[in-house]
Amino acid sequence: MEQSSNFIRTIIKQDMESGRHDNVITRFPPEPNGYLHIGHAKSIVINFGLADDFNGKTNLRFDDTNPLKEDQEYVDSIKEDVSWLGYEWDELRFASNYFDEMYKRAVLLVQKGLAYVDDLTADEIREYRGTLTEPGKESPHRSRTKEENLDLFDRMKNGEFEDGSKVLRAKIDMTSPNLNLRDPVLYRVSHTSHHNTGNAWCIYPMYDFAHPLEDAIESVTHSLCTTEFEDHRPLYEWVVRECEMDTQPQQIEFGRLNITNTVMSKRKLKQLVDGEFVDGWDDPRLPTISGMRRRGFTAEAIRDFVKETGVSKGSGTVDSAMLDHFVREDLKLKAPRTMGVLRPLKLVITNYPEGQVEWLDAEVNPENPEMGTRKIPFSREIYIEQEDFMEEPPKKYFRLFPGNEVRLKHAYFVKCEDVIKDADGHVTEIHCTYDPDTKSGSGFTGRKVKGTIHWVDASHALPAEFRLYEPLILDEEMAESEDKTFLDHVNANSLEVINGFIEPNLENIEAQEKLQFFRHGYFNVDPKHSEPGKPVFNRIVSLKSSFKL
Repeated sequence: MEQSSNFIRTIIKQDMESGRHDNVITRFPPEPNGYLHIGHAKSIVINFGLADDFNGKTNLRFDDTNPLKEDQEYVDSIKEDVSWLGYEWDELRFASNYFDEMYKRAVLLVQKGLAYVDDLTADEIREYRGTLTEPGKESPHRSRTKEENLDLFDRMKNGEFEDGSKVLRAKIDMTSPNLNLRDPVLYRVSHTSHHNTGNAWCIYPMYDFAHPLEDAIESVTHSLCTTEFEDHRPLYEWVVRECEMDTQPQQIEFGRLNITNTVMSKRKLKQLVDGEFVDGWDDPRLPTISGMRRRGFTAEAIRDFVKETGVSKGSGTVDSAMLDHFVREDLKLKAPRTMGVLRPLKLVITNYPEGQVEWLDAEVNPENPEMGTRKIPFSREIYIEQEDFMEEPPKKYFRLFPGNEVRLKHAYFVKCEDVIKDADGHVTEIHCTYDPDTKSGSGFTGRKVKGTIHWVDASHALPAEFRLYEPLILDEEMAESEDKTFLDHVNANSLEVINGFIEPNLENIEAQEKLQFFRHGYFNVDPKHSEPGKPVFNRIVSLKSSFKL
């Protein structure tokens, strides 16, 4: 799928044509404090895609400046997700590798009289900051001398002070209409071991200070981020300029991706994981890339979906059905067709010879004849779906009911002759007769039936678990109030586990294999819970779609 033009590509093209840049360097800079989600996929596609378009390069850089929330597990998962999506980074970088350089630049700011050590608490700093309509007021420690600030900052680095007791702040403008310029914190004390640097540091730079320095150190030409950072751009540029960096990256913002019935916040996703609302970060109900991979979404479908949503300044909400559409489009020619019965009801063909087994021919994928055919067994007893039989059907019900005839997919016509019930009146079996002249593929034209149902042979069927999913979040707006949070909108019926049967040719199916069960949808073999001989199938998407591009 071709990537259409967008305003960022236009800017880069103009920069190249004007000679402002002779190469393009972008970066994907995740914080390793959680797993990536579909929103990050948009940033990945944009950063790597645009660099590829201009024969540039993209670094994968971890903005690991907050060891309290970061973990090596997140680093490993992010690397796996980027690779799985089909992208290769030119260099692997860590913000923590630049801590020495960042400290030197912070000292430079102090020497220039543009940074000072403050003793105010976090709450006091917030109070002094002011509001959108009221200017902030200066800290009583803002007038400290350069010498005093240099001494205190050095002692912060050497571990003399407790967490939260002192911070380094930029000295910019406490009356600025942009709150980000009201003496933002640059460094805080945190006696916390870091996943990459260990205990080498007990002070850590804040994201808004570290991020622009990282871009400048790596000579990033175009720093692409979502519009929530637009108000941070003046601070970004101030840091790069006043720290006297050799390069000045250009920050460009684009609208973030939002999807209906979906949580797009790592903080909220972590609440779902920690609260055990879901089965870990890779739960198939989550919009994490690992969860989508486990459910069965393909990298191709995700990339095409992201490209179709486009790149603009606006942050609209996309219907989740659009993503499902791209999955169907990607799988329809790739996924083999097969039959699985989720809620089995036994059907006995009373006039079929006992002990006889036929092996019938069935196409693997009728939309892709090159995938060939498969053999499926057929005998006297089979399983059909419970919903494919009704004792007292409504009008226009064309499946099985007493006296009605239907076609068994790939097999014969069968006619319902009798119904067997248990002591409570529940149907346990239906008895049918078959017409041997109606074999599928034989050219029989003697009469037609209106219904075709799927089945599996009872004597050869393999047991399987099916997992069907609904949206995890019921309320699209997820409105939060004093007495409700988004957790109150979690769908208690988002997962349904069903035990049924599948064709015997799936005996050796492996994790992550995808297929289409006739009438039920596209499924993926769960890599976490499937075992040899005991497959677990996650439904990726149903077959029906109302979405149109």
